[in-house]
Amino acid sequence: MRIRINNEERDITVETVAELAVEQKLPEKGVALAINNEMVPRCDWNNRRINSGDDIVILKAFAGG
Repeated sequence: MRIRINNEERDITVETVAELAVEQKLPEKGVALAINNEMVPRCDWNNRRINSGDDIVILKAFAGG
């Protein structure tokens, strides 16, 4: 299925946000994710399905100065 992740078109084979997180090697903490401008809490990642055409934004926290 074809989706957008951070404004980049991608083909994926995973079905849930949790599977996408594993595929993208996202860290356990410090990550926020939104689908079609709706934040998805981490506790919902296992149950939230990804659909063709979804626009996903992944934000990673970082420190700096």
